[in-house]
Amino acid sequence: MQDRNLALEVVRITEAAAVASARLMGKGDRKLADHVAVEAMRQAFDAIDICGTVQIGEGERDKAPMLFIGEKVGGGWRNNPRASPKVDIAVDPLEGTNLCATGAPDAISVIAIADDGQFLNAPDTYMEKIAVGPEARGVIDLRQSWTWNLERIAAAKHKKVQDCTVIILERIRHNTLIEEVRGAGARIRLISDGDVSGAIMTANPDSGIDVLFGTGGAPEGVIAAAALKCIGGELQGRLRFRSNPERDRAEKMGVKPEDTIYTTEDLAQGDVMFAATGVTKGYLLDGVKFFGDSATTESIVMRSKSGTVRVIKATHDFKKKPR
Repeated sequence: MQDRNLALEVVRITEAAAVASARLMGKGDRKLADHVAVEAMRQAFDAIDICGTVQIGEGERDKAPMLFIGEKVGGGWRNNPRASPKVDIAVDPLEGTNLCATGAPDAISVIAIADDGQFLNAPDTYMEKIAVGPEARGVIDLRQSWTWNLERIAAAKHKKVQDCTVIILERIRHNTLIEEVRGAGARIRLISDGDVSGAIMTANPDSGIDVLFGTGGAPEGVIAAAALKCIGGELQGRLRFRSNPERDRAEKMGVKPEDTIYTTEDLAQGDVMFAATGVTKGYLLDGVKFFGDSATTESIVMRSKSGTVRVIKATHDFKKKPR
């Protein structure tokens, strides 16, 4: 990637997707909210001078009409394919579709970018994860028990286990995990969706979240790893296939053996950039607010090369550009 902070440019893409999906907040149609976010994001890509390839997207080409894995995005392909930077794209136009549909907190639009070939080509399956902020980097081990990790994280943060808060997706598959965490004495915040924002919260002291535990989407694991790499956090992941066809497809993609532990660097290599815009008000970002002919957004922009984290509050004037 050239010495150019593309994240400051692609944040316009997450802003467009966030504004589009926020218009459907609380209207109960998660598929439509996701669809309009994808439409807005893809259109916004055309204004950015990059030759991007979607490595983490909305799914396989036959299942996703836009932003499918392998799709070419960015104005560079059309205008200047030789000179424009070639980058990997990891994107979730609306992370937390159910959150948007019900008006619940922490729906966001996210994008991560890296040099060509630097993101893990993660299959569309599950990933077991531990995510922590900078204070606990280097002390976690996904091969150990949740309790063992809690004790190490608490010690690294100079606090007691009972004062730690774990964020976990509320799923039946996590019943045993939840019992163990409660048995260890830690506090829990259960969320219905959105483990990318949950992972990022571990690096934000104001969130009150110390660690993310549990199994969510593998593509989301790559995006979360990119974000945490920018701010000095850590994510470890292990693929959890739901079926033999998923396992067979992963083998054809060249994925490592199933018990492989992926580190932050395995998931997002080299210099990475990350941008996210809030859709609904949450612990991580404020949501979109509409004011007749304008709207406000709040975004976070991060870059691993410099460690810079920017929070951008923007006003969008609909009289001067399309709604």
